[in-house]
Amino acid sequence: MGTRDHTTVGTMETVIQPLREDIMKRAIGLVLLFASTALLAQDKNPVTSVVKQILPRQEKNLVGAVEEMPADKFSYKPTEQQMTFGHLVLHIIEANNYLCSQIGNQPEIKAPVPLKESDGKDKLVAALKASFQFCSTALDKVDDSKLADEVELFGGRKGPRAFAMIALTNDWADHYSSAAMYLRLNGLLPPTAKK
Repeated sequence: MGTRDHTTVGTMETVIQPLREDIMKRAIGLVLLFASTALLAQDKNPVTSVVKQILPRQEKNLVGAVEEMPADKFSYKPTEQQMTFGHLVLHIIEANNYLCSQIGNQPEIKAPVPLKESDGKDKLVAALKASFQFCSTALDKVDDSKLADEVELFGGRKGPRAFAMIALTNDWADHYSSAAMYLRLNGLLPPTAKK
């Protein structure tokens, strides 16, 4: 009775160690959440500050996902009804440029020759990076005092600038989930799934 089965102890340790790591990650996440909440409570522009904080992570993930997809897969689409991966990238670029132009009251970036989904990976990745840079510049020109200002939204509708900012962050999440699905359907891991 006084001896332990070393196999059982080793197995328990392999189960407990990941749990410890998960608990530690969650604790660190909570500390960061509370710290950022305290900082935002002192911020006079909490909405625009949050959107500015979200941008770098979404940019990293979306650009990373697009860079992960092989160039020959930009014409891939999961079903006949869905858009190609290249079209998804083009859509992200267009949404970034349009919404950020409205948010920052800046002229929309238009390529001298309109981009096409078939333009190739390098050209689309460069345009995607430029669209995020444009968003960063546009967001620097706005603060919470301008959230109620009326801007043009998709389809010519009018709405408050706050709507455009929320739509922008929602688009980033939606577009990333789509890109991640396209990658996984091609046997590739999206950036957030990699360790």
